[in-house]
Amino acid sequence: MSKRSRLVLFLVVLAVCFAFLWPSVKWYFLTPKEDQALALGSREKIKDYARNMAVSDLKDLMAEARDNSASAVAPKYGLLVKEASKTYKALKQPVPETWTAAKLLGAFSSESDVASVLEENYRNRILAIKNTQGSAVKLGLDLSGGMSIIIKADLDAAAASQKGAISDMAAFRTEAMAQAMDTLNSRIDKFGLSEPVIRQQGEDRIYIEIPGAADSERINSLIMGKGLLAFHMVDDDASAAFDAYYRQYPTNTFDAEYNLLDPSVIPADCMVLGTYVKDSYGLDERTGFLVVKKEVGLDGKHIQNATTTRNSISGQPEVNFELDSEGTKLFADLTAANVGKRMAIVSDDKIKSYPTINESIPGGQVRISGFSVDEADNIKAVLRTAWLSVPLALENQQVIGASMGAEAIRQGLWALVFGLAAVLVFMLLYYRGAGLNAFVAQVLNLFILFSVLSALNLTLTLPSIAGMILTIGMAVDANVVVFERIKDELNLKKGRAASITAGFDHAFWAIMDSNITTFIAAVFLSQLGTGPIRGFAYSLAIGVVSSVFTALFVSRLIFDFDTDVMKRKNVSISWRIK
Repeated sequence: MSKRSRLVLFLVVLAVCFAFLWPSVKWYFLTPKEDQALALGSREKIKDYARNMAVSDLKDLMAEARDNSASAVAPKYGLLVKEASKTYKALKQPVPETWTAAKLLGAFSSESDVASVLEENYRNRILAIKNTQGSAVKLGLDLSGGMSIIIKADLDAAAASQKGAISDMAAFRTEAMAQAMDTLNSRIDKFGLSEPVIRQQGEDRIYIEIPGAADSERINSLIMGKGLLAFHMVDDDASAAFDAYYRQYPTNTFDAEYNLLDPSVIPADCMVLGTYVKDSYGLDERTGFLVVKKEVGLDGKHIQNATTTRNSISGQPEVNFELDSEGTKLFADLTAANVGKRMAIVSDDKIKSYPTINESIPGGQVRISGFSVDEADNIKAVLRTAWLSVPLALENQQVIGASMGAEAIRQGLWALVFGLAAVLVFMLLYYRGAGLNAFVAQVLNLFILFSVLSALNLTLTLPSIAGMILTIGMAVDANVVVFERIKDELNLKKGRAASITAGFDHAFWAIMDSNITTFIAAVFLSQLGTGPIRGFAYSLAIGVVSSVFTALFVSRLIFDFDTDVMKRKNVSISWRIK
């Protein structure tokens, strides 16, 4: 490869690595703490934030319009101005040079349209920050603090509950684990935890990692709570009255945990629950509220099966589920007494559907309809949480304080700094000018290593930092091999260019052999190890590849630059060689 080609390749690698690392830089150094806190919350909380801010901004705009303010609106209304400009152009009217509050509001047909645009502006901004966080390097529990939990799913008990109705046991166990993980995902998202990690370990265990400060008792009660599906009757009159109250006092109805600030707004035997549908991300999205009876009309444990079909006449999707003998009697009595009323299907305190009871259902074979294919599949999945219930048991739990994590970060950073400083001092004292070449290669090595970690969305832990420090030592070893080979060539009275070329050529396979064996060991560690061991193996494997690149490619490029551009004749590589 020519020197120009190597330079182009080097610049391309730097540009790609910077693009990989940019989300991490943007998240940790350019995003304010308050925005980070918002982005780390659940999407439900982001939605509430966007709506509340939109309502507040709308009130401010309306106040300015009532005062006939002639001043231009604040820059935060930029998206609103953009949409208003489109309206003026569509109506073939001149776009105002100065957007006042009155002109801005006049471009929209209703206040709700203004609020929707304002909400979209806030939502897009926070979700963009959330996406940035998703692409940034994550800090493990030993650095950020938090809690790790291992939960065992009792698949044998789940299989026994089916009373021999399983035709394919392997498929059933896979499906049961998927259902258990989906249930945990739903519960943790409801709690609003900051980007938890949930993954399956082996056949029947689930690993949950929750970074940041957390209340372990509340999280355990949430994760390990039964959360069984149940049917509640909807109080339509109370729901209508509550809707009117909520529209009048949208910001003063609930506290931060969605408990009513004034319980007297609904009957004493009722409770308010949100209605939810799955959004495009597969998360529960609240669409409103309903007032339902506290008394459980039918417990979900009586459901034996759930399927989706299409009506043979209309072709519309339907959800069918089967009840056991006790549930059949309870459901028959419930439906007979409430014909014409709505019944809420509640899972983990979320209303997933609220069909109307058209007639008494005495046979234990229940069919509900009136929704799309996706909605039918979602309702079937909700119903299956009852009949495909997988008992969960807490097997291990570790809590790490945030202060411990902060101290670990400082120690890790100081270890890297002292390691690089020691390398620089030694290489400068022993190899003179060539030592600076090695130091530059080490800095670029760490830059590439962090970039790849960010690109692969890996988690940075203390063992990962240990792997990086080990990489520094290995990379310096590669430089030492090259420099010694160059010194041998110089002792043979060869010129600068010839010595450098021969030195790198002779050192190539010695460096490759040692690094290939280390890379193989790192690969085996990543496959056979778990948790912190894998973090160490990943950083070591990536570091091996990047150190070979910087030692053989970048370091030689620096030597060639000094030879061809700086026109140096000698190599500053030893006190004994001039």
